[in-house]
Amino acid sequence: MKTFKVNWNITQNWQLLFPFLGLVVLGYSAFRLTSLLPLTTLYMTIPVSFVMFYVLLKIVLYTIEKLEPKWIVNQRWELIRIFIVFAITGSSSVLVGRPVIKWLGITQDNLNPLLYWILFTVISLFFYQVLLVLIGWVFGQFQFFWNFEKKMIRRFGLGKFLKD
Repeated sequence: MKTFKVNWNITQNWQLLFPFLGLVVLGYSAFRLTSLLPLTTLYMTIPVSFVMFYVLLKIVLYTIEKLEPKWIVNQRWELIRIFIVFAITGSSSVLVGRPVIKWLGITQDNLNPLLYWILFTVISLFFYQVLLVLIGWVFGQFQFFWNFEKKMIRRFGLGKFLKD
């Protein structure tokens, strides 16, 4: 445990919450992905879920290793917190976008499916931008996500609306 704390710059025990939460979310994701496969029994689903968990963990650790020099954080464990915010925000933007598009009366039946998905993506992307900063604030990473958001707004060509 000491080695783990040193590797992730964990100085207080409450900070262990984020690696634990990250592993739980990763395990749930592995199980959900495995449930999409045409496996017939639970005896097959559980071992495949463990393999999927291992593969996802390796991908996440590799990604953290590559992004660590680019993302400026005080402690390494904060990278896990940032990944959790991205995961929650991505799912939440879709969950918020669906009722909004239904409220607007837009369905695949009354609109060309290609236009429907383009519109759904634009609406979800709008909510993604807002939720990213809000959820980042809840997780104590407001400044990181506000800077991330400003960079994204500039890439969309809307930088003239920002005041620095």
